[in-house]
Amino acid sequence: MTAIALLLLVLLAAGMVYATAYLLRLAGEARTRVAAAVVLFLMGMMVAMLGGAAIYAAAPSPSDLVVAFWAAGAAMSAGVFPLFAVVLGEARRAPAEGPRPIGSPRLFVGAAIGLTLANELLMGAVFSIASGIGAALSGPSAGGPVSGFFAVVDAPWFLLSMAGEMALTTWFVRDRLPRPLRNLLLAQAAIMALSPPAFAAGGWTLTAVVGGSAGMIAVIVYLFEHLYRSPTIPAAFGRYALRLLAVYALMMAGLFVWLAYGPPELFGASVLLEMLLFFEAVLRPEPFGGGPALSWLEDPRWTTALLSVVFAGELFMGALLDLRLEPGPFRAALPAAPLGGPFPAAVGNAFANGFWFTALVTGSTWFLAMMGVEMGALVLFKIRESRNRENRFRMGLLLASYAAFAVFFPSVYYPIAFPHLARGAQVPVLGWSMGIGSAPLAASVLGVVAVSYLVVGILAVLFGRRVVCSVFCTAPLMFQGTTIDAMKRFNRSSPIARRYLSSRLSSAYRATTGVVMGSLGVFAVLSYLDTTGTLRFELLGADPTVFLFALYFGVLWYALFVTIPYAGNYNCVTMGWCYTGTFAQAFQKIGVFRLKVRDREVCRRCTTLDCARACPIGLVDMPGHFRARGEFVSSKCCGVGDCIEACPYGNMYIYDIRHLLGLRRRPAPPAAAPGLRLPMVRSRATVPAAAGNRSGPAPTTATVEGGRTAPSGPGAGPSTN
Repeated sequence: MTAIALLLLVLLAAGMVYATAYLLRLAGEARTRVAAAVVLFLMGMMVAMLGGAAIYAAAPSPSDLVVAFWAAGAAMSAGVFPLFAVVLGEARRAPAEGPRPIGSPRLFVGAAIGLTLANELLMGAVFSIASGIGAALSGPSAGGPVSGFFAVVDAPWFLLSMAGEMALTTWFVRDRLPRPLRNLLLAQAAIMALSPPAFAAGGWTLTAVVGGSAGMIAVIVYLFEHLYRSPTIPAAFGRYALRLLAVYALMMAGLFVWLAYGPPELFGASVLLEMLLFFEAVLRPEPFGGGPALSWLEDPRWTTALLSVVFAGELFMGALLDLRLEPGPFRAALPAAPLGGPFPAAVGNAFANGFWFTALVTGSTWFLAMMGVEMGALVLFKIRESRNRENRFRMGLLLASYAAFAVFFPSVYYPIAFPHLARGAQVPVLGWSMGIGSAPLAASVLGVVAVSYLVVGILAVLFGRRVVCSVFCTAPLMFQGTTIDAMKRFNRSSPIARRYLSSRLSSAYRATTGVVMGSLGVFAVLSYLDTTGTLRFELLGADPTVFLFALYFGVLWYALFVTIPYAGNYNCVTMGWCYTGTFAQAFQKIGVFRLKVRDREVCRRCTTLDCARACPIGLVDMPGHFRARGEFVSSKCCGVGDCIEACPYGNMYIYDIRHLLGLRRRPAPPAAAPGLRLPMVRSRATVPAAAGNRSGPAPTTATVEGGRTAPSGPGAGPSTN
C-alpha cells in the first residue's frame, strides 16, 4: 500500500472518529424523542455506509460493488421511516404539551452503544482489509467467524480509533463529568492506545506493555489517593471503579495469555467490555455527581472487592512484565502440570499450577518493582503530610530498603555474585525460606543467612522489631501508604480483627503463632530428611521449606492483604503469622525499645484516645499504660509512629538505645502557657476558643506541677493545635 493511500485512510478514519465522538456527545445530551431519533438515525447511516463498504472489501468486484451500494442504500432508506414516524408524532402534539421525553432511556443508551460498536467494528474490518493488514479476515486462512471477529478487535484500526474516539468524547462532554470520572476516562483512552496486539512488532509490544502497565499503575494510584481524600464517594463512581479495575484485570490476563500462548480472544473481550463501560459513563454521567453515597471505610465488602480486583490486575501485570522482559527464565519456571486424565488429578494439578503461578509472580522482580512504584507512591504521599521528622526519615529508609532488598539484591547483585546458583535460590533471605531447611544453597550463602539472623537480632534488641516490620521487610511499604493505612479502621470493626486487638497475646494470636512456628520446625526437619535421603517428602513437587515460604509470603500474605477489611490491617503483625516478625519480636522482648510520653498528666486527662485509634497494629490499650507508667512496652509494637503523629499535644516519643547511651536527650515536656492547650477538659482558668479548633466547648487549661499546663476535668473535643 502506498504512503498516499495510507495517509488518505488515516485522514478518513480520523474524520469518522470525530463524527462518532460528536454523535456520542449529542446522544448524551438528548432528552426528547426527536433528538434521540435523529442521533440514532445518523449513527445508523454511518453503520449502513460501512456495512456496504465491508461487503465490497470482502470480495471486491463490479457485481459486489453494486450489491454494496444497494445494501447501504436500502439500510439508509429503512432508517428514515422510524425517524419520520417520531417527527410526525411530535407534530401532532399541541404546542403547549411540549416535546415528549425519551420513553426508555436505558433502551436508547443501549441502542446508541450498539450502533457505535457496530460502526467501530465495521470500520476496523474495512480499513484493515484496505490497508492489507487484515487480508486473512476473509481469506482461506481465516480461522472462522469468532477468530475473524477478534482479529478485527485486536487490529490497530479498531484499537487506535477507539482510543481517539474515547479521548474526543471525553473532551466534548467534559463539562458534564465530575473531575475524578473525567480523569479516569482520559486514562482509559491512553491505555487503550497502548494495546500491544495493535502492532505485532517486538519494539511496539515492549513499549505498549511497559507503557500500558505504567498507565494502569497511575490509575490505581490515582484511585487510591482519591479514596483517601474522599472517605465518602458517590456509589455510582464506586461501582464504576470496581468494574473498570475488573476489566483491567481481565485485560492483563488476556495480554498474558496472548503473549504466552497465542489466542487473542480474552484480550479482545476485555476491550469490548471496557468500551461498554466507557460509553455508559459518558452517555449518562449524572449519577456520578450525586445520588446514594458510599462510605468505603464502613463497607468491607466493597473495599475487599476493590483490593481483590487490584491484586488480580497486578498479578497478571507482573506476569506480563516478567514474560516480556525476562522471557527465557520466566517461561522455564511457569508451572505446567497436565490438566488431562482423571478428574481428581486434573483438579489437583490445576490447583498446583495456580499456586505456583501466584507464588512465582509475587516473588518475581518485575512484580515487586511494579508494586514498589504503586505502593511507594502512597508512602510518598504520606511522607508529604507527615509532621514528625523521625517518621519521615524512617519512611524514606523504608523506600530505600524496599528498592535494595526487593529489587537490587535479588535481581542484580546475587546473580552476579553467585552465578552458579539455580534461579530462585539466589536470595538467601527474601527469595528463600530464611535459610531454614536444606534447599541447594552454597555454604558461603548459608553463612550470609546466619549473619543476617545475627544482624536482625542485634538490631531488634537495640531499636525494636521496627527494623524488620517497619523498614527492612517488603510488607510495610504495602501497609503504610495513605489509603491502605486508613484501612486500620477495620481493625476495630471486623469481628476477626477484633480478636487480635491490644498488646495482650490473645488465644487467637497464640494459636496463629503456634501453627506458624510449629510448621516451620516440622518442615525444616522434613526438608533435612528429604535431602539426606532418609525420607522422600515433597509438597506440590517442591522442598517442604520452599513450599512453606511460597505459601506464607507468595500466596497467604496477598490473600490476607486483599481481605484487610475482615482480617485487619498489618495482619502479618497483628495475627502473628509471619515467622520473621516473630523472630524479631522475641529479641524486642529483651531490648530497650518502648514508647514514652513526656508528661503522664496529659495522658491521664486526655479523652481523645487519638494514639490508640491511629495505631495500625490495633494496640488499643496504649493510653492506659501511658497513664499508669508513662511508657508502653509491647512485643507487638512495630514503631510505625502513627500514634506519635496523631497525638494532638506532641506528648509521645520513641525510646531506644540512643536514649540509653545518651546520644539523644529525653524530650522536654509540653511548654507552659501560652503553649500547650488541652481543649477536652474543664479548668479553673478559661481561655478563648482558638481558630481552627474542632466543634465543642471553648478550650480550657489548668496549671499543674512545674508550671506546666494540664487538664483538670472532663470536657469537650480535641484541638488541632
